[in-house]
Amino acid sequence: MGRRTAHAAGPAAAPLQCAPDPLQTDVSTVKGNETMQAAPVRAIAIPSFTQAFRGFESLLMSGARRNAWSAVLEDRRRARDRVETEHVLEAAATRTPQAT
Repeated sequence: MGRRTAHAAGPAAAPLQCAPDPLQTDVSTVKGNETMQAAPVRAIAIPSFTQAFRGFESLLMSGARRNAWSAVLEDRRRARDRVETEHVLEAAATRTPQAT
């Protein structure tokens, strides 16, 4: 089998038309006597250095916040243990020895 080629059906056949490239906003397409503008493209905002830095800092700090919260919880646990130990030691110190 040979290659398939697209060819016109005759001199009156309409030329193939492609949709305008959405990335080219200044290009005009001529159709007959009218001029059609290509569809406008939304601009992609490139973050400033400050915005990029804040995003990067936020990414890094999320782990630091988690670590800090774990440290706070551990300090609270040690404080509870310390208070409980003080109560036990005070109770043992005020206890009178039992006669045997």
